[in-house]
Amino acid sequence: MSVDLRRGETLPIHINMTFPSLPCDVVSVDAIDMSGKHEVDLDTNMWKLRLHRDGHNIGTEYVSDLVEKEHAAHNHDHEEEKDNLHIHGFDQAAKDLVKKVKQAISEGQGCRVYGVLDVQRVAGNFHISVHGLNIFVAQTIFEGSKHVNVSHMIHDLSFGPKYPGIHNPLDGTVRILHDTSGTFKYYIKIVPTEYKYISKDVLPTNQFSVTEYFSPMNDFDRSWPAVYFLYDLSPITVTIKEERRGFFHFITRLCAVLGGTFAVTGMLDRWMYRFLEALTKPKRRSAMH
Repeated sequence: MSVDLRRGETLPIHINMTFPSLPCDVVSVDAIDMSGKHEVDLDTNMWKLRLHRDGHNIGTEYVSDLVEKEHAAHNHDHEEEKDNLHIHGFDQAAKDLVKKVKQAISEGQGCRVYGVLDVQRVAGNFHISVHGLNIFVAQTIFEGSKHVNVSHMIHDLSFGPKYPGIHNPLDGTVRILHDTSGTFKYYIKIVPTEYKYISKDVLPTNQFSVTEYFSPMNDFDRSWPAVYFLYDLSPITVTIKEERRGFFHFITRLCAVLGGTFAVTGMLDRWMYRFLEALTKPKRRSAMH
C-alpha cells in the first residue's frame, strides 16, 4: 500500500443496469461532484435500451438525445413555465410525451441503461431517476411520487478495468419493489488499485466496498424516488503483484510432496500387511487342530 499520488485524472464509472418498471423516456442519469460540477451526460457514452415486459429489446436510444431535450426544458424560466402550464395547459410535445409514457407503462416496458461515465477524481454521486422530467409532466404521468417504481437490477458497476480475481460487490444485485416506492442509496468507498502483471505491465483500476440504504416514500415527501450511488475515494493505493515462484521453492514443495507420498504409502503397506496377517492366523490354527 502507498499514498495515491495521481492528480487531475478522471474516474471511469462502468454502468449496466435494468429498470423493469420505468420506460426509457423518463429515465435520466445525472452526475454531481463536490466541486459543484453537474454533468448530465452530454459527452459520455451512455445508452438506453427499451425492453419489452418479457425482457427482449425493442429499441435503443442514445442518452444525449434525452439530455438535449432536458436542457432545452431547463433553460426556460420555471415560474414562467409554471404559469404557461396552468394557463395554456401542456404544449403538444408534453402531451405526446405523457401519452407515449403512459402507453409504455401500460405495456410493461422497462429500460436498460449502460455505458461509461467519466467524472472527476473527487467525491460525488451519480443517480438514475425521473428527475429529467418537468415536475408537472411527471405528476401527470405517475400521479404522485409513490407510483414511481425504481426497482432495478445491477448487472455491472465498476470503476475501471477488471483484473484477475476482482470482486465487485454490487454485480448481480436485484432490488424489486412491490406496492411501495422509495429511494435507494449506495454509499461506495473506492480504493485505487494497481495490478502489476509478470510482464511488468501495470493496470490502473479501482476496487470498492459498499453500504446500502433504502428510504421508503411517504405522503409528505416532495422528492422523487431515485437510485443514488454516492462515492468517495480512499487516499491509499493498493498494489497487487503477480510473482513467479522461485526454483528452490519448487524443489522444496516437490520434496514435501514426495516425502508425504512416501510416508502415506508406507503406512498403507503396514496396515495392509497387518490386516492380511490377521485374516490368515485363524486358518493356520484350524489346520493345526
